[in-house]
Amino acid sequence: MTEQKQAVIDIGSNSMRLTAYQRRGARLHLLFREKIMAGLAGYREEGCLSAAGIDRACGALEEFQRTLKVLRIGDVSVFATASLRNIANTEETLREIRRRTGCRVQVLSGEEEALYGWRGAMLECKTASGAFIDVGGASTEIVLFEQGEPGQMASFPVGSLSLYRGCVKKLLPGRSAVRRMNREIRSSIDARDLLQFRKCSPLVCTGGTARAVWKIARVLFGLSEEERRLSMPSFQRLCRILLKADRTAVDIMLKTVPDRVHTLLPGLLILSHGAELLDAQELWISRCGVREGFLLRDEKPAARHP
Repeated sequence: MTEQKQAVIDIGSNSMRLTAYQRRGARLHLLFREKIMAGLAGYREEGCLSAAGIDRACGALEEFQRTLKVLRIGDVSVFATASLRNIANTEETLREIRRRTGCRVQVLSGEEEALYGWRGAMLECKTASGAFIDVGGASTEIVLFEQGEPGQMASFPVGSLSLYRGCVKKLLPGRSAVRRMNREIRSSIDARDLLQFRKCSPLVCTGGTARAVWKIARVLFGLSEEERRLSMPSFQRLCRILLKADRTAVDIMLKTVPDRVHTLLPGLLILSHGAELLDAQELWISRCGVREGFLLRDEKPAARHP
């Protein structure tokens, strides 16, 4: 079986990411990764991605292309999630990106994003049954899986950056902003929508919010690099500390995840809501997610055991 270098570019609502791998069949070895906090969800005007937003996306893609040229990687896939899926001018944006950068962008459906995210997370999290959640910049995906197979899945139109822009007037939310965000989350991720989900644990988490939570948990609770599991009491304690939005909370965020200071608390509220609805007893944070799942979409999933 031959090895090949492959790269994938993920155009997200909050960040755009380039990740390069050495691939051998269904095995991926990380070679390089780069992130640009493009914040595309902040460039929406009347439901459309603005000209400035398209400029921002194209500029990031051109920067990634320069990096790929240096790395001598020509096998590159580009996909977008809610960043281009949930806008009114998707086709116009895709044409402009293609014209300016040469990139053919595949826009994932909500179900595809959920499935690929789950597939990617399962590369690290060896559990046959549970639930999966990915809190993105403009959408949140949930998958229920059992005996190593995905079952019910859904994509909800609420994410950390879109929630921040819609509900928070300052850098950090006050009490009234937290109430507004919780109302928006309950409206977008209605408990009735989740009646199809059996309450289950563990809750496997991926995405920027989940990884930021894990980094902060390491600082607060002294976790090791490989200890990527968080009990529900520990997660709830972390939420209480950060949601005070006081000097202590700000210092922790600035020292640990400075690029997510404005979106972490909105994302944390979404993650907390999902964990509560699913009655999760433990959170498992995966380093892998939709990018790995996208690259391995044609591979047969490995057998899982309880």
